[in-house]
Amino acid sequence: MTLIRPTRREILKLAAIAPGFALPAMARANLGVPAAANPGHFRFTLGEARLTVISDGFFTQPIETVGVNADRDAVANLLERHFLAPEANYAHTNHLLIELGDATVLVDVGSGSRFFPTTGRLMANMEAAGIDPGAITHVFITHAHPDHIWGIRDDFDEPIFPDAEYIIGEVEHGYWMQDGLANAVAPEDQQFVVGAVNSINAEGVEWTLVQDGAEIAPGISVMDSFGHTAGHMCLRVESGGKQLIALGDSFAQTWMNFAHPGWYNDIDADPGQTVSSREAILDMAAADEIALIGYHFPFPGVGHVARDGAGYRFVPALWQFTE
Repeated sequence: MTLIRPTRREILKLAAIAPGFALPAMARANLGVPAAANPGHFRFTLGEARLTVISDGFFTQPIETVGVNADRDAVANLLERHFLAPEANYAHTNHLLIELGDATVLVDVGSGSRFFPTTGRLMANMEAAGIDPGAITHVFITHAHPDHIWGIRDDFDEPIFPDAEYIIGEVEHGYWMQDGLANAVAPEDQQFVVGAVNSINAEGVEWTLVQDGAEIAPGISVMDSFGHTAGHMCLRVESGGKQLIALGDSFAQTWMNFAHPGWYNDIDADPGQTVSSREAILDMAAADEIALIGYHFPFPGVGHVARDGAGYRFVPALWQFTE
């Protein structure tokens, strides 16, 4: 099976390459790149669930692809107020690993070696965190975009988690696997279709197709959040009276999506549905005090929702040390 390495033109709609794959130090509130690597994992608990956030790396997107229906001056003002770069959006890639009861569930599998050179770090960071890939019982794919599914197999085309049960939404699977899709989409989108189909059809991977509310394991279920892709889904963890939702890409830009949930990106397949799903999650999370983890939020991406006037505000969760 041939490795897929999209050209700049082919990846423009998802995450076009910004110069140097990095932002200037000024863009990160005057914080520069460290001399040695920071840890690529973060652990916490939720009731009886043991949770680990594992990074697959990062990539950047041109700001022109973000908040495409918003006034550009308003976008620039929001970025400036949050000490963010005016020309590029720096996106982390935060994978959630859930250990609850007999289940060990990983959300998404990252890019592998098939996307950006700054992604594909999931397996190395799992090893650094002392996580045995063979212990993973379930892999849930939120949607079939490159940074979420292209890492499903290694460079020898073998599944990276050969003993796990692979789970994806029935609608999402049906969209990518429909006959003739690659020829029906715009030329710049064809590589995404080919990559999704190759990943879904990876040898040695068998899929369980699920619908809204399906339980993967006790306390771990899925929920529809259509819009970003045709069948995008989130994952919900419930334990000890507490809840957390892994958002996938139903949210893409932390501060923007909370303050202005009606702003969407050019990669969102159905903008109206994207906004509806996001607003429903925000309303539910704020009302029921549900924690969230965003795939592209600043690492580790875990926090809460607070109402803020007509919009919302992301409140990062308190990072705690062991007692």
